[in-house]
Amino acid sequence: MTKSTIKNIKIAGVSVALPTQKVEVKSYTETFGEDIIRKFIETTGVESVCRSIPEQTASDLGYEAALNLFQNTEIKKEEIGILVFISQKPDFRTPASSYLIHNRLELSKDCLCLDINLACSGFIVALHSIHTLLQNSDAQKALLITADTSHKTLSPFDRTMIMLFGDSGSALLLEKTKENVEAHFTIKSDGKRFKSIITPSGAYRNLDAPKQRVVWSDGILRSDYDTHMKGMDVFEFSLTDVPKLFKTFLKELDKTPADYDYFTLHQANHYILKQLSRKIKIPMEKIPISLDRFGNNSSNSVPLVLADHFSNLEPQTLKLFMSGFGAGLSWACADITIDSDVILPIVYTDAYDNLT
Repeated sequence: MTKSTIKNIKIAGVSVALPTQKVEVKSYTETFGEDIIRKFIETTGVESVCRSIPEQTASDLGYEAALNLFQNTEIKKEEIGILVFISQKPDFRTPASSYLIHNRLELSKDCLCLDINLACSGFIVALHSIHTLLQNSDAQKALLITADTSHKTLSPFDRTMIMLFGDSGSALLLEKTKENVEAHFTIKSDGKRFKSIITPSGAYRNLDAPKQRVVWSDGILRSDYDTHMKGMDVFEFSLTDVPKLFKTFLKELDKTPADYDYFTLHQANHYILKQLSRKIKIPMEKIPISLDRFGNNSSNSVPLVLADHFSNLEPQTLKLFMSGFGAGLSWACADITIDSDVILPIVYTDAYDNLT
């Protein structure tokens, strides 16, 4: 288990961008039938998701979130020394999408750009990476951008996934400060279970895989270019490994759930959140929910919860326990303090760059 404590770096801005198109889960009734839709909503808690238009990429959503951040704060572009982009849906195989965002934001040539290919744990892992990079460089400010357009690698016939995942992007400003703030992190990985959540083709391992969808052993029509999740494996992981890390992290910090205002957790599904609440003895009112209206937003789940629940609060300091868990398999926790007045309301946009 990787553990670290980093001081004198704070989150100075949070911005989230969503596509304008909202898709209701009940709109899939004709495709999957009333019984499946009813059981899906009861189990997951998801009633609708936001969907990007075909032309809009993850980097477009991340850029729009960052642009909103620049327009509503006093950031100077030349102050940004680090840009980290988290996504599993890049624009190109090469170059990294962070360079596309760097170009569109017109950032300095002295800015380090970096992509991290992670999904549901990606925000916490990248938050740790940004803190570490700032602590060990002369950069004063950094941008952390997370975004995914998850539905674009899902089979429209996959009743286990197509209704679950939403599209979104976020941008966080982090900066060095003389304020007495601390951030604590813990991260775990298990590459032995890499097949639990996988898109088998589309890169360089299976170059000749057929694109035609066929019926798999679970009765679902998909191809190797569609993301596939072994539901029971991921479910077991979420209810065993994840709460175990929660308990270990709390013990290391000598804290209990009572020490936190909220637990901003990856929005996997409502049943998993309820079970985590039970196992760690977290009151459900301390676990903000956004998945009912926006679904599972992969690496962007935690920033979306922040913008959805805290952007309109009276100014206050929030003590937050954060966690993300998913593909890799990977899971991570963070102990973070953030001022609510730096969290901006959600913006909705279908804007995209045609890269001409």
